[in-house]
Amino acid sequence: MRLLTTLKMVAAFAAAMVAPSAAFALCDVTYRAQQGDTLYSVANQHYGDQEKWTLVYYANQSILVGPSIQGGENLFIPCPIEEVIPDAAPLREGEAEMTFITGNKFPPFVDENLPGGGMVVELLNAALELTPDPVPYSIDFVDDWTTILFPKVDEKEFDMSFPWYQPDCERVPDHPRCVNFHFSEPLIQVPIMLFVRTDSDLEFKTDDEVLGLRLCRPEGYTAHFFDRADRRWLENEQVTVVRGAVPNDCLTMVENGEADAAALNLFLGASGVVERGLRGKVVPLERPISEQGIHIVISKRHWRGTTHLYRVNAGLAALREDGRYNEIVARHLENFWAQVQ
Repeated sequence: MRLLTTLKMVAAFAAAMVAPSAAFALCDVTYRAQQGDTLYSVANQHYGDQEKWTLVYYANQSILVGPSIQGGENLFIPCPIEEVIPDAAPLREGEAEMTFITGNKFPPFVDENLPGGGMVVELLNAALELTPDPVPYSIDFVDDWTTILFPKVDEKEFDMSFPWYQPDCERVPDHPRCVNFHFSEPLIQVPIMLFVRTDSDLEFKTDDEVLGLRLCRPEGYTAHFFDRADRRWLENEQVTVVRGAVPNDCLTMVENGEADAAALNLFLGASGVVERGLRGKVVPLERPISEQGIHIVISKRHWRGTTHLYRVNAGLAALREDGRYNEIVARHLENFWAQVQ
């Protein structure tokens, strides 16, 4: 899986913790990248706010391959969208042909208290409006994530669930998710960052810098990206994985010196820093450790699994072509970073 473009995330995140977002400047234009540009510098140049690098990233995912922006690349600079349109899903009905279940309190992706139920919920609603042969569906929110996949989806109490990471099923085919579920195309790609103390010497410009360190992952969260084609941190026992009961515990362990870094998705880590009162104490490094897609899953034993996944994947493809995909993502990113600030 390709890495997210290198970012100067320490300064960007620190700025978001202490200052309100600046008014945006030149946007809805194509910018020809210069040698040495990063998403951080491009966002600062066009929005006056380096924190808005995610807007540029998600608008240009198809060309951002490799560890840095390449000079000469044409980047589309979208305008931030302040207005969040309420959820409008006419196909969502109580007597549904397709039933979905998701968890609460996973911003900006899913949460009943977020506009539209969260970014992924709104993406799914829009995709299912555009899918061939649309059918009525329902979405249930629950607070207990631990019962969603097993037993609710596995035993087909609900047809499908989201948003879930997909393990590397080629390397770990016996992983319970690989054994029991089919995965949709990614709903969205999420950067996984290393969160460290602000006084840490770790820069993570190369993989060698993390060898021998204690990296925290929450209980139940996959760490498959520690091993891949270009790295074998777990297989070769080059890092020590420590576990926090919940994601925010990993951030506290970093602050207390019980872990050298916490490997969390950018949004989960940013929310946790605020919730645990760690502003100015824990920050993400500028280079992501990996990038993970989040998916819809359905039981391999579901008799309509192929049909349901086809509807979802076809709708997502249509949504990307329609242009609404980027608009939805941009609105929810604006809302998320405004809440963090």
